[in-house]
Amino acid sequence: MLIVKPSLLPPGGGETVAAWMIEALKDAYDVALVSWTRSDFKRVNEAYATSIRDEDIEMYTVARPIRLAIDSLPTRAALLKWSVLVRLARRVSRPSDLLISAENEADFGRRAIQYVHYPRQLRPRPREDMRWYHRPEALLDLYYAFCDRLVGFSLDGVRRNLSLANSEWTAVRTRAFRPGTELVVLPPPVTGGFPDVAWDRRANGFVCVGRFAPEKELEKVVAILDDVRRQVPGVELHLVGGRESRAYYRRVTQLVRRHHPWVHLHKGLSWQDLRTMIASQRYGIHGMREEHFGIAPAEMVRGGCIVFVPDGGGQVEIVGRDDRLLYATRADAVKKIVTVMTDAREQASLRAFLYARADLFSADRFVGTFRRLVAAFEARERRGAA
Repeated sequence: MLIVKPSLLPPGGGETVAAWMIEALKDAYDVALVSWTRSDFKRVNEAYATSIRDEDIEMYTVARPIRLAIDSLPTRAALLKWSVLVRLARRVSRPSDLLISAENEADFGRRAIQYVHYPRQLRPRPREDMRWYHRPEALLDLYYAFCDRLVGFSLDGVRRNLSLANSEWTAVRTRAFRPGTELVVLPPPVTGGFPDVAWDRRANGFVCVGRFAPEKELEKVVAILDDVRRQVPGVELHLVGGRESRAYYRRVTQLVRRHHPWVHLHKGLSWQDLRTMIASQRYGIHGMREEHFGIAPAEMVRGGCIVFVPDGGGQVEIVGRDDRLLYATRADAVKKIVTVMTDAREQASLRAFLYARADLFSADRFVGTFRRLVAAFEARERRGAA
């Protein structure tokens, strides 16, 4: 099994998926990882509750001169890095290998499995993904064309793959972009380890988990709960995440200072400390409007929180599209949150509803389903080669 993923290092839902792919396969197959740099599996295991050892994985990484040259660019150059990794995977793979892309579509020159977080070739990217270096569009188009040519990309090459999608929202966009693609929805895994804290022992407050990045719209989250506090005094908010954008992180720290002492900032919590924090609060809230899946809302649901999310993206599937938990505007969010917080029967109803959904995102479910899909794909490839 040759798995291609630029990095396994935390944080991120995509990195969680790749780590658990390895966890699912390492005891039954010889697993190799094609990545930008070597992985620190101790750190990976601490972040995702996996048990991957160095001896479980054969590593292929990009040559140091190429890596240093691309890393020195003033942008992330994610597509360029991916193109280099696909070329490397083609070079080191053998005819007997099964290739798996853990980072969206890939054309390896033969059938493969690809896990789609958001269709890479669906351009332009969503507004939430755009940065200053995506302008002007003419230069961006040239960059796309260069990377596609570098890797020898073709739409036919990705259409023949088995696609796994993180949500039905992503699957709809993938099917529209590539009609006829074989596709299965497989939500990312969320590991357990949450303390069992009774509802009456939890704080009557909120946790908001995610990268400190502009698309997470933390200002909106704070504004919503500022309004809620006018009707439900004493509510506090815990912002939990890791810094991605230095500039945005400064904005977040300033936001926290302005709303001290009821807004708290928690940076870089360990795997267990994150679970303890989630389980200490009754409610969760998310701010990103078009989240492709939303590993953070799923974590909060698994941790026993009643979670409110924007009415868009794959995150609505996590809360079962229940209108009581979906908000379209700031005012809509405030109204629904206050309704739930002031009605014990509504709280009990939503807790039971979300508890029944929590297992949909368990690591055990992900591992079992992924193993079955890989085994079926492998058997079909063997029959085709016979």
